[in-house]
Amino acid sequence: MGERPSLTAPEVDRYLLVDEGEEIVDEVVKHPVTLVVPVLLVVAGSLIVGLSGLAGGWFWLPGLAGLGLALTGLYRYHDRHMDRFVITNMRVFRVHGVLQRQVATMPLSRILDISVRQSWLGMALDYGHFTFESAAQDQGLRVIEFVGHPRQRDLTIQRVIQRSGVRASAAPSAD
Repeated sequence: MGERPSLTAPEVDRYLLVDEGEEIVDEVVKHPVTLVVPVLLVVAGSLIVGLSGLAGGWFWLPGLAGLGLALTGLYRYHDRHMDRFVITNMRVFRVHGVLQRQVATMPLSRILDISVRQSWLGMALDYGHFTFESAAQDQGLRVIEFVGHPRQRDLTIQRVIQRSGVRASAAPSAD
């Protein structure tokens, strides 16, 4: 029987096809902008818990609400920590989930197109959202959000696809 997945680390290495020579080219963690809401929730919840003593006899009610808010923030922070997008020499895949692990995979040969979308904030902070178009009708890996340095990551994927020989070279032939 295999080892149980960790609840504290995404452990992307366990999903590699090591016997086939698969190696990680890039492991992408979500952009730090995704930490803003979880941190604000923890801070607001902690403030509410701290100030709940001023509520008199009903101190437990705002204290309980503040605790719930802080725990929600901590869970969202951990969920963000567990979300990884991985580019290998053979495929791209995403591992995510805290209590239920989900893995979505797309072989390089199935990638037909990659679109990168950046809002004005994304351009200012250097993050974007990837959309993968695949030869498959139903795909588990379609949109990857909050990818830092999206232009470089897109070029990395294009290089890996080119080196793998999946797509023919764009160089003219000498016929």
